[in-house]
Amino acid sequence: MNGATQRQLEQKLITVASGKGGVGKTWFAITLAHMLSRMGRRVLLFDGDLGLANVDIQLGLMPEKDVGDVLAGAMKLKSAVTRFNDGGFGTGGFDLLAGRSGCGSLANLSAERLAALKDGLIGMAAGYDHVVIDLAAGVDPGVVGLTEHAGTTFVLATPDPTSLTDAYALIKIKAMRNPATDTQIVINMASSKRQGEKTYEALNKAAEDFLKFSPPLAGIVKQDSRVADAIRHQAPILARHPQADAASAVAKISRRIPVALKAMAG
Repeated sequence: MNGATQRQLEQKLITVASGKGGVGKTWFAITLAHMLSRMGRRVLLFDGDLGLANVDIQLGLMPEKDVGDVLAGAMKLKSAVTRFNDGGFGTGGFDLLAGRSGCGSLANLSAERLAALKDGLIGMAAGYDHVVIDLAAGVDPGVVGLTEHAGTTFVLATPDPTSLTDAYALIKIKAMRNPATDTQIVINMASSKRQGEKTYEALNKAAEDFLKFSPPLAGIVKQDSRVADAIRHQAPILARHPQADAASAVAKISRRIPVALKAMAG
């Protein structure tokens, strides 16, 4: 794979990260992947929170194969794909690489195995318009390593002060390792648009003052009780509450994401 092809494939990667857990990162990654698929895009969703994998649970799936099998050497990444079908919507389904709770974490992978996993995801991008990667919370080297690519990283934060502190820590590490990185902020669980804007302004000011870097605001998702309802019923919010405000907010973010390159394989 030459350098130009590598970069083109990396531009298809979308990592969803957060400094702190409990900010709605997995829900956002699922909803983003689902919305992009309903837009007619070919999407692969990878559950990168290997130790606490729960994408399959939120989708109500019971995969027969997962990334744990890949890490154990039992199969290749491509063979571990599970299909999520969006019943009734011809364009609304996506592929899933499920994780396995308790199989370890990215932090426990050797540098060589982490690099092989990342290379495998980049290679699989040839068959998709987007590869959405739901990462574990935190700033472990394994987590940060999977955000280092030519695509986009959405960093989720909430108005909670500890969420802002941890989001800033993640942004700082990314900016120090690659100042040209495409890092964008999503404020989740805001009580109002104004609270979301103020939360972003505080995070952006810290980045500007100390990092000389201004990560753009990708969007604000307000608190919505229908998110919790969808999670309890193990159903994507676009299927259970398609008119929910939270779903509309993610749709707005999705529409700004261009197709980096036509899918290169069937």
